[in-house]
Amino acid sequence: QVYLVESGGGMVQAGGSLRLSCSASGQTFSNYGMGWFRQVPGQGRASVAGITWSGDTTYYKDSVKGRVTISRDNAKNTVYLQMNSLEPEDTAVYYCAAGPEIKSRLIFIPTYWGQGTQVTVSS
Repeated sequence: QVYLVESGGGMVQAGGSLRLSCSASGQTFSNYGMGWFRQVPGQGRASVAGITWSGDTTYYKDSVKGRVTISRDNAKNTVYLQMNSLEPEDTAVYYCAAGPEIKSRLIFIPTYWGQGTQVTVSS
């Protein structure tokens, strides 16, 4: 079992920045990809960004490319999501996820989930 805890959400004005963090604990998760999903009311969770265990491959949702950077520190069992130039459309609950890597642009199969952190961007 892998436990994921997100932090760093909050409210920010359009154009602002936030950095989300996700700390993992539990069983060893070597070779697990990690990433971030987001969900707005009435819709399913959508992948925002993903990163391989080695950090050499990343994935970004088209609408966040150039504004968002995913990174990870395996020594700290933590993955980060730096979000800049935030837009009201980025408002959502953001979930951290981890799972086995796959040969896909989406990087991994989300198997474990955090509890979510709210990001609200005001116009």
